[in-house]
Amino acid sequence: MEGAAGIRRGEARFAAYLDEIAAVLGHARRGAAARAYCMGLLLPGARKSVEPMAARIEPGRVQARHQSLHHVVAKAEWDDAAVLAAVRRQVLPALERHGPVRYWIVDDTGFPKQGEHSVGVTRQYCGQLGKQDSCQVAVSLSVANDHASLPIAYRLYLPETWAGDPERRARAGVPEEIGFETKPGIALGQIRQAQAEGVPPGVVLGDAGYGVETAFRAAVAGLGLTYLLGVQSSASLWPPGEAPLPVPPYGGRGRPPTRVRRAPGHEPVSAKKLAEGLPARAWRRTTWREGSRTALTSRFAALRVRPAHRDQKRSEPWPEEWLLIEWPKGATEPAKYWLSNLPLRTALKDLVHIAKARWLIERDYQELKQEIGLGHYEGRGWRGFHHHASLCIAAYGFLMAERCLFPPARRFTRRRLAAPALPEGFQPRGAADPA
Repeated sequence: MEGAAGIRRGEARFAAYLDEIAAVLGHARRGAAARAYCMGLLLPGARKSVEPMAARIEPGRVQARHQSLHHVVAKAEWDDAAVLAAVRRQVLPALERHGPVRYWIVDDTGFPKQGEHSVGVTRQYCGQLGKQDSCQVAVSLSVANDHASLPIAYRLYLPETWAGDPERRARAGVPEEIGFETKPGIALGQIRQAQAEGVPPGVVLGDAGYGVETAFRAAVAGLGLTYLLGVQSSASLWPPGEAPLPVPPYGGRGRPPTRVRRAPGHEPVSAKKLAEGLPARAWRRTTWREGSRTALTSRFAALRVRPAHRDQKRSEPWPEEWLLIEWPKGATEPAKYWLSNLPLRTALKDLVHIAKARWLIERDYQELKQEIGLGHYEGRGWRGFHHHASLCIAAYGFLMAERCLFPPARRFTRRRLAAPALPEGFQPRGAADPA
């Protein structure tokens, strides 16, 4: 968009987009405050918590604007799922201008947080820090093709220490129906809801935190979906052409045997051991996409295996699936492993391309945090945490829809807006005294 006419058209699209978001909030004042909140999230500024946004949006009435923004995000009763559905209805057609949905990406992201009163905060692994620390973690589901992606579901992971503490739950306003669920359990619920709402299906992608759960993979397959999920090097597998021993014939006494067996010398091996035993001809140098400076390339191998996790408790082996392995040239050991139930005739280059598409969610979270302020919410309650995230995704969704107006070969260049002037002497609460 160039010139005043282009700006007006962009502003008109933004206004129409926010009309659809405001319509599901159920109240005119609430809708107006949500509009202002999304505008504040998109405006330049180092901090996207309520008070600095109020100062940028309405410098002459900071206190009144702060009150309205705080109320809509922390106090007002509205349905986050309805807002995300309204975002999806508007953004998905724009995304599909560049091809159908190809992927459903499950992931989680952490937000460093001090203290112990903010909902869900505990010492746990935080991807943003790359280590265990005090943080909150949220689980999301995104839909994507090779051009764009959009989060369509988002929920806080509530650790067991929180789920079983009535006093802390009450202070943070955790709904009664919310109990402890693992991250794969939350992701599976989001996948089921997306199916129920008729979201166009894609290959389910996720890192080893999800793929390592055999029950999660089996449940995704049971929904009629394909997946390509990371697993650990220790994953127990039957090599190509092998399987557990069949159920033995009934001997006529006692209960008939019902489970497959292993035997000395006939046992599964780890994914790492399988990779290390592959001949040199099994590895292929494969490029999956163009990076910012050069093509992204590595060495891969793919083979058909059977998962062996607890198969002694089953009456038949797990179905065969793909094991995809990445072993960069010069590395001392393989870097990554994936399991997939994609069809037998899937080419290696296609397996690699699909596996590497998970980078889209990493880009989403980077922009949501750095540009939109996803991690800047300063409240402590369940409602505020999710309302802030839903409006962040709404603001981000508009950016994604705008990017989809451009052909894939043309890079999107963000319009550099000047930050609105703040009131003279304005200083957010908690900021250091400049004197």
